[in-house]
Amino acid sequence: MRIVVFESVTLDGVMQAPGRPDEDTRGGFAQGGWAVPYADEMMGRQAGEGMATTGGILLGRRTYEDFYGFWPKQPENPFTEALNKLQKYVVSNTLTEPLPWENSTLLQGDPAEAAATLKEQPGNDLLVLGSGELVRMLTERGLVDRYVLLIHPLVLGSGRRLFAEGTPPTNLRLTDTATNTKGVIIATYETA
Repeated sequence: MRIVVFESVTLDGVMQAPGRPDEDTRGGFAQGGWAVPYADEMMGRQAGEGMATTGGILLGRRTYEDFYGFWPKQPENPFTEALNKLQKYVVSNTLTEPLPWENSTLLQGDPAEAAATLKEQPGNDLLVLGSGELVRMLTERGLVDRYVLLIHPLVLGSGRRLFAEGTPPTNLRLTDTATNTKGVIIATYETA
């Protein structure tokens, strides 16, 4: 399996709380929900296509708990059924089984080692959504194969960034781009 990071980011690299004001207020972050005004049908299609070829989702504890608290309660949203049905692998040393969301498997121990073991399995891509700390750990260990970044045309100036200070240098190769009607650039990068 390949590990694919799928993230909404601002032009200055902020990935914190793109979906809702209360999504992640760590550090006093008060600009949550910044990505919502930039969504359009094309972005929804792109996300749907990505989920159709996904063998599972790899999530950190925080993102898993946030998604579980939100998505199963959105019956009118087309992504709810897909997220419920997809296998979810959750990296955590604080959660215990059984996990409450259907098709969820707890991966304990070292998160990067657990991801590396999954990566060795045959099958479709493992998609990482949100889970900034997990993404940084996977990046540091060279486990990410592809980044799909939805780069929003705004600068927030504060918030947790996808690539924090101290991220090791990583060469990437641009393999695809698209732009939605609101100016979001969807850039796909493969690791070199």
